[in-house]
Amino acid sequence: MENRHGVNVQELATSISSPSVAPVGIPFVIGASPVQSATAPVAAGMPVLIRNWNEALAALGYSDDWDKYNLCEFMFSHFRLFERSPVVFCNLLDIDKMNSAVPAADVSIADNRAKLPIEAIADTSLVVKPSASGTALEKGKDYETFYLDNALVIEFLSSGAHFGEDSANVAYKMATPEAVTNDVVAVGLENIENCLSTTGLVPDLICAPKYSKDPIVAAIMATKCKINGLFGAKALVDLNTVGSSGAKTYQEALVLKKTSNISDKNQIVCWPMLGNGGRKFHMSTQLAGVLAMVDTSNNGIPYESPSNKHYIADSIILADGTPVILNHPQANIVEGRGIVTALRFITGLVCWGNYTACFPENTDIKDYYIPINRMFDWVGNTVVRTHWRTLDRPMIPRIIDSIMDGTNIWLNGLTGGGYLLGARVVYEDVENNLEDLMRGIIRIRIFMTPPPPLKEINFLLEYDLSPFMATLV
Repeated sequence: MENRHGVNVQELATSISSPSVAPVGIPFVIGASPVQSATAPVAAGMPVLIRNWNEALAALGYSDDWDKYNLCEFMFSHFRLFERSPVVFCNLLDIDKMNSAVPAADVSIADNRAKLPIEAIADTSLVVKPSASGTALEKGKDYETFYLDNALVIEFLSSGAHFGEDSANVAYKMATPEAVTNDVVAVGLENIENCLSTTGLVPDLICAPKYSKDPIVAAIMATKCKINGLFGAKALVDLNTVGSSGAKTYQEALVLKKTSNISDKNQIVCWPMLGNGGRKFHMSTQLAGVLAMVDTSNNGIPYESPSNKHYIADSIILADGTPVILNHPQANIVEGRGIVTALRFITGLVCWGNYTACFPENTDIKDYYIPINRMFDWVGNTVVRTHWRTLDRPMIPRIIDSIMDGTNIWLNGLTGGGYLLGARVVYEDVENNLEDLMRGIIRIRIFMTPPPPLKEINFLLEYDLSPFMATLV
């Protein structure tokens, strides 16, 4: 037997789990992108985590035609304007299925380059001939292809057979982004359930600029705000400003929200659109940037409202570019109906609105205030992530105490930092009956008070007679 004599030290695992804080301000954006122009295209319907502009170009491609490719609008806004990261994109344009054949036709050549639309697919369907009756030229020998400036470029090589000519005969297939319809997006939203397994992250903002103007898509987005049945999120949706059914005035916006039945606590509805340097942005796109920016400035804690924070825009517009003029009283009316809008006032062009879409019908403060609603999501997401590792361990008092102590310590830290006005964790015997305990079920109640936004400041001005009287008496 070993002879042991002395003082020994052994390290044990900490009995209280450190919080696994949920990431916040991460958008899941669904729609179409020109993947035919991407160098490393992601499969259609597969969520992909993108951290910067160059990664987006490689995985999704890019086009300035945002009416066709809504994901390009979002990547431009989030990466180039707001400089926020990351984003989970889900492209639904399957170019293997969503394409059409373009019959052979002559195209002009300038500086030994012919240009096709960016929808052209540079695969084996691309056939380049000197003329309609000629023999097909060979890629890599007579010409090369690449995407540049919203076009597929065919460059004729100096060593090839067609160098220096002024036309060529070309047949190809082209992607059909119009095949990504509202119905396709509505079904494709199911892919948000795969984010954790494919990217390792769970987004908390669901975006579908262009498509979310459809009430059915907006409604389905709201149903997806409990990702994997566990993690809370918010759906950023837009009201339509196009056509006879579009809201072109603030009064019409109030009516359209009601008739579209956009009233869920998990929806944040926007109206109208924003312009910047001649580009048009859905307001939900820039709202995602504002939310991410505000969250980042608060150490990744979503306790502050996006309202009165700057958009990166120079105009408030409709989809056709028509300017929208909203004064302060009008913007307040829009906000008061649960619509996030924009206001150009003392501090410039800012986001204006503190309420989710359930306001004013829903009077529960945890539902209608954007920052309080998001804090409930974030705290819930964090305790799920933190204590998932505790599942299936023996249900003994020490384990329950560890869960409660760890959660209390974390919430006390948030209170001390000013992110909560107060919080406590309670285990109530009345909520934990013997039958549930025997089945391995416990219930722990969290009480917390995120601060509401400071919505109104009132100064009361009164003429003070005392100095006047003092000088005369």
